[in-house]
Amino acid sequence: MPTIDSDAHVIETKNTWTYMTESELQFRPQVVGPVNPSDTTATYWMVDGRLHARTNVGKETPQGAREMSDIKKRLCHMDELGVDVQVLYPTLFLTPITRRAEVQTALYRSYNRWLAEIWKKAPNRLRWVAAAPLLSMEQTFAEMRFGKENGACGVFVCGLEAERRLSDSYFFPLYEEASRLDMPVCVHSGNGSFAVHDFFAQDSGFSKFKLAVVGAFHTIIFDQIPERFPKLKIGFIEVSAQWIPYVVRDLGRRFKRRGRQLSENLLSENRIYVACETTDDLAYVLQYAGEDNLVIGSDYGHADTSAEIEALRRLREEGKVPPNVVKKILDDNARALYGF
Repeated sequence: MPTIDSDAHVIETKNTWTYMTESELQFRPQVVGPVNPSDTTATYWMVDGRLHARTNVGKETPQGAREMSDIKKRLCHMDELGVDVQVLYPTLFLTPITRRAEVQTALYRSYNRWLAEIWKKAPNRLRWVAAAPLLSMEQTFAEMRFGKENGACGVFVCGLEAERRLSDSYFFPLYEEASRLDMPVCVHSGNGSFAVHDFFAQDSGFSKFKLAVVGAFHTIIFDQIPERFPKLKIGFIEVSAQWIPYVVRDLGRRFKRRGRQLSENLLSENRIYVACETTDDLAYVLQYAGEDNLVIGSDYGHADTSAEIEALRRLREEGKVPPNVVKKILDDNARALYGF
């Protein structure tokens, strides 16, 4: 069956920032750490006076493939894994980068052009989500439109952005434009809030990255964002799907106390998709999520708790869910989310 990896990554390199304009070069990230370029485990990006560790690197993936310096090697590895299409997400932007709109715009703009060039080399196999510099909504629109014209199949955001919840009216123009362009808003494990990120600085990563996305799901439903934007599609990526029953039941109780009725087909009716993991109790999760709104990703290129290079093959072979549901998760649902 056709197989779509709904969450794969690129590891940014110095080449990522070569698309900056002359006036933007002052904002170019610098590598701090060992001279040996292959030793990414002890190096940092210096961006706008702040260090960002380059440690989330999956060494079971070839360096040229994960850094996109060797597209042929990436495609060959996809063939070995039985993957037809990968949807590419960033790495550096999973944490808050800067409080200055001009810096964020320069970084995201260059990243998007880097991904556009990658897509052109394998347009049917390497798709990507456009990074949105949400400190400037005008620049966000420009990057979304550029992405739409150059192979992007979604808009990348974190669970918190610009020190705001995703149900904040500040993001309404984003949702309107995403609806107009038919681009899903892809809420990926990550945190764009300095306040929350730094509060959980000593945390394992669960509170500042994972819970931010689960909280975004809750607040988006509770504040009726899908009802306000009836053409908007939203994906929740790299936080597993095991939390769906808890959040749905919690929302049901809160809705009932306010005289509201929660939909029995919550994800489907709200055009919401969630990336599951093979460690999820899928038979249980499907009772709440439905068959048509789960996708799956490998977290290709990373080495955190969500990384599972063989995830898609394992879903096919383990037999935890019926074959027709496996096909939906690996193909049909991903196509529906990303508009393939």
